[in-house]
Amino acid sequence: MWWKNPKRSKFGKFLDREGITQNEFADKSKISKRTISTLCNDCTYEPSPKTLKKIMLGVRKIDKSKQPNDFFDM
Repeated sequence: MWWKNPKRSKFGKFLDREGITQNEFADKSKISKRTISTLCNDCTYEPSPKTLKKIMLGVRKIDKSKQPNDFFDM
């Protein structure tokens, strides 16, 4: 049960709360499913600036108030 993963990242928990699957977010944001999986399950992963921009464009379609530091330690 992926939603019971206690090591889920802040980004993964955000998708869970919003009821969005990793595949849905990957398709909408044009980011690979593998990268989204890493974002959701690896708390130490830091995306490249190009990937971060795509992530935040997708996130802001869901919640305009979110900032990169809500998900990543920058």
